[in-house]
Amino acid sequence: MDLLQLIVLAIVQGVTEFLPISSSAHLVLVPALTGWPDQGIALDVATHLGTLLAVLVYFRRETVQMSLEALGRSASRQREGGSLLLLVVIATLPVVVVGFALREVIAGSLRSAVLIAWMTLIFGVLLYLADRRRGERTVEDMGTRDAAIIGIAQAFALIPGVSRAGVTMTAARFLGYSRAESARFSLVLSIPTILAASTLIGYDIYASGSVAIQQEAWVAAGLAFFAALLAIDAMMKWLQKASFTPFVVYRLLLGIGLLIWLN
Repeated sequence: MDLLQLIVLAIVQGVTEFLPISSSAHLVLVPALTGWPDQGIALDVATHLGTLLAVLVYFRRETVQMSLEALGRSASRQREGGSLLLLVVIATLPVVVVGFALREVIAGSLRSAVLIAWMTLIFGVLLYLADRRRGERTVEDMGTRDAAIIGIAQAFALIPGVSRAGVTMTAARFLGYSRAESARFSLVLSIPTILAASTLIGYDIYASGSVAIQQEAWVAAGLAFFAALLAIDAMMKWLQKASFTPFVVYRLLLGIGLLIWLN
């Protein structure tokens, strides 16, 4: 793979993974718009691995909390539903079930520019509507019911253009959570999803025995890590004082632009 293509894809992945604008859509669109060959699912997952490390570092307090809960060493409990780890597990189950059942469809026919354009528009509008609601609830207020609803919403993100971060933040806002807290749970929720995908396909990369592919994966993961860390920090600071409107506008412009370009 060309070095420029590798750098662009890694930075695009890092910047868009945790913003509500669909990283998978951008990774499909970059080769479509530039004429580069599709980078394939393996490099997509390598960049996801870099972004996983970024969210673990940024949310290290939550990561430590869930690790202690997994070991049974934390007495911390949410008021309604249980530990943070339990909430994340409940919210992860729907995407695991749907992803496994539709894995062949997801890897093939869903990587369509037309579908991406419409999903970008539709879920951009939904994010706008959700963000108009007042909400001051925090993750500490969350119960198992809300976690399950957010988890069901996350399953829609298997469709490129929906945005895993966007749809989970949208669901959380509809449920009355603040902007920053919606983003916080969404990003923490990304940990098991990205870890599972990275582990499965990362093994395939290793088993292939291709040194070139392995080297490209390491470079892509490193670049994506730094880009994601900067993007997370910027978004969390923005949501403390402002709305999701810039992301909504971006999604609408991107979706409309894609439809015009495709026609």
